[in-house]
Amino acid sequence: MALSDLSLDELVRYRPSVREPVDFDDFWSKTLAEARTHDLDVEAAEVDTPYRTTTVRDVSFRGFGGDRVGAWFTVPRGVDGPLPAVVEFIGYNGGRDLPGESLRWASAGYAHLLVDTRGQGARWGGGGRTGDPHGSGPSTPGFMTRGIEHPDTYFYRRVFTDAVRAVEAVRTLPGVDPARVAVQGISQGGGITLAVAGLVPDLVAVMPDVPFLCHFARALDICDKDPFAEITRYLAVHRPRVDDVLHTLSYVDGVNFAKRATAPSLFSVALMDLVCPPSTVYAAYNHYGSNHYAGERPDVRKDIEVYRFNDHEGGESYQRQAQIRWLNGVLGRP
Repeated sequence: MALSDLSLDELVRYRPSVREPVDFDDFWSKTLAEARTHDLDVEAAEVDTPYRTTTVRDVSFRGFGGDRVGAWFTVPRGVDGPLPAVVEFIGYNGGRDLPGESLRWASAGYAHLLVDTRGQGARWGGGGRTGDPHGSGPSTPGFMTRGIEHPDTYFYRRVFTDAVRAVEAVRTLPGVDPARVAVQGISQGGGITLAVAGLVPDLVAVMPDVPFLCHFARALDICDKDPFAEITRYLAVHRPRVDDVLHTLSYVDGVNFAKRATAPSLFSVALMDLVCPPSTVYAAYNHYGSNHYAGERPDVRKDIEVYRFNDHEGGESYQRQAQIRWLNGVLGRP
């Protein structure tokens, strides 16, 4: 394994022009307004686990189209609230697993909502339990080309809407301080995190870890690994559809959400990452908060952890501990 993208010196200056539709903000405003015509209808029931230091609740709420979305809500047992909350989104085709299998945020004194990704949860881990009842035209195996014919029908329109609704849901749960909600995720979860960062203006922190779903045009040129390669295979067959596909993808590109973000952020990047090439991560990082920059004086805090010799696994436990320490600092927690 070796470097396969730009050098670090080039990456820190890499701020490409990324395709952005003129109606990007209107598209997402209408999408979220439509979702909010459905009552959030949050349900929560405590579940039994063998863990003695946390309480876990099985939570569900209504996301895109009023569809129910599942999540585990975990809090430290015997700790008085209201607590800051971390909403976590999951990597590609993983699910929320069994209750209590993700304890680090609760162990660090946070409320934690681990959100299923609709339709996914059958490739690794302990599985997911949230379906995606919406249909799709012809697509390659996987999720990247489901509904890619049009922005309205694309899979990630539904996923990102669910994610925004997850933030709204956690703010209603007992023991949560609704003014102190952060979002976090790895890979696909990092891409979802960036989408929420651009769509929810009052988060306290954003932590995208080796984020996927950024700078699609670059990724499709240089990346031959799944999941990006699902789109490559689709376009190898649907040859005349390149511009239409890139148009759809521009509505879900993490770079366009990153521009609109305002919360402090901690990214991570792995310089030997063959799944999410580092130039796609730096495209989002270098644009992060740029809609709110004043000349050369940024008013949006952003930090990045660089793992020079790692592939897509990134920092793993090193990054997990770095996130907790960083978020404690942002919130002024000892």
